[in-house]
Parts: sequence; structure tokens; C-alpha cells
Amino acid sequence: QVQLVESGGGLVQAGGSLRLSCAASGRSFSRSVMGWFRQAPGKEREFVASINWSGGPTYADSVKGRFTISRDIPKNTVYLQMNSLKPEDTAVYYCAVAGLFLIPRPSPDDYRYWGQGTQVTVSS
Repeated sequence: QVQLVESGGGLVQAGGSLRLSCAASGRSFSRSVMGWFRQAPGKEREFVASINWSGGPTYADSVKGRFTISRDIPKNTVYLQMNSLKPEDTAVYYCAVAGLFLIPRPSPDDYRYWGQGTQVTVSS
């Protein structure tokens, strides 16, 4: 049974940093794109970043230059380093994994497995 478990969320002041982790279990995702999405209250779930099996990252324009995605394939884990956080980054952050060898669009519809989410709150 596939399971994705996020950790690292919390409350931080604007300008601060957080590092999210997502540990996957149940199968290897060494040939799957792993990504992060977020959802603020009253808004749709939106793409934040993804990383392919070669380590190539993709970022939403809103986080470019501030967030860094990385992965540890042997540990089946993906990370999201978030710097220079802004109040508008406040959301529940979800880890997601696409299907084997699939190159997903930056859309929740293209991701197969999801974590339970972790809350990130940035105070002004």
C-alpha cells in the first residue's frame, strides 16, 4: 500500500524559512515525478514544484527563486526548502507522485498518489 507522509510544516514569520519533507513507502518512485501542491482556504489546489527522476526541477512562477525542490531517491523522499516566505504562501502543502514514467502537467489531475497535507502558516 502506497503511503506519502509529509512533515515540516508550521508557523513562521514573513521572511522566514521552512523545509518540508515527504517520505514515500509501499513502492519505489525512482522513475516517477514527485511534486508539491498547496491549497489555501477557498482556493483550488495549485502546483508549487516538481522534480523528475533525473533531478530536473520545475517551479510555479510564484515560488521561483525562493523555493527549492530536491529528492533522495534511495530514501524515496522529496523535500521542499522554502525561503523568504510570504503571507500568501500560507496553505496546506501536499506531496504528490505521478505515475511511472509519466511526465505530468502542473495539474493535480496528473498525479496519482497524495499525502495527507501539512499546514504552513506565514504571519506578517
